[in-house]
Amino acid sequence: MTTHATQSPEAAAPTAPVPGWVLRAAEFTDLEPMVELRAIVMRPDLERLGRFDEVRVRQRLRDAFTPRHTSIVVADGAFAGCVALRPDEDAQWLEHFYLAPALHGRGLGSAVLRELLDRTDAEGADVRLNVLRGSAARRLYERHGFSVESEDPVDVFMVRRPG
Repeated sequence: MTTHATQSPEAAAPTAPVPGWVLRAAEFTDLEPMVELRAIVMRPDLERLGRFDEVRVRQRLRDAFTPRHTSIVVADGAFAGCVALRPDEDAQWLEHFYLAPALHGRGLGSAVLRELLDRTDAEGADVRLNVLRGSAARRLYERHGFSVESEDPVDVFMVRRPG
């Protein structure tokens, strides 16, 4: 388990910084809070794209959940989000990265992402992800070295080389 104190100076925001946070291994009991967070976080972008479905948005995470590749973000002692880093043949896939909306813009996403990218850099691994077209999350990924590989009408596929 890794502990971190607060947001980085470069991620300053008008709201208070996120208190201490940790990443812990996910358990099966974390699935339903993760599913509900995914529905909340993704709803605006999926509605904008005309693709929101109350059942499907939840079922996709239930179908893909693998505890051994998933971490839970705990901030100030409470569930704050989740993220998965799944190994594949030629890269690690960053998936299911969701944070509680009240914590957006406070540096927590950058801190969690830095922690994960430090790990993948140490392994010399590329990191791949996809983000919905028009999602604000794309800016976060671009700030951390991800670049666009391809796009389709719904998703933007990105990669980050080690280093």
